[in-house]
Amino acid sequence: MIADPDYPKIILSFAYRGYLIELDRNMEQGQEIYSVWVDYAQGCAVAVPCALTPKEAIRKAKRWVDNRLDRRGI
Repeated sequence: MIADPDYPKIILSFAYRGYLIELDRNMEQGQEIYSVWVDYAQGCAVAVPCALTPKEAIRKAKRWVDNRLDRRGI
């Protein structure tokens, strides 16, 4: 059992091309870091495990969605 579980702290959520993008903020060694969860019809994924700014995290998450849709030919 984990004594101090790390729950997501979603600070922003929005839809992008049919995917729900959720921006999470956390602290790691005194530094704010951001990650992005993406929910979609087939499940969910951590699209961006670590970014130093919200802008960078969102840009990478949108690229993740675009790449996924491009591979599917959508």
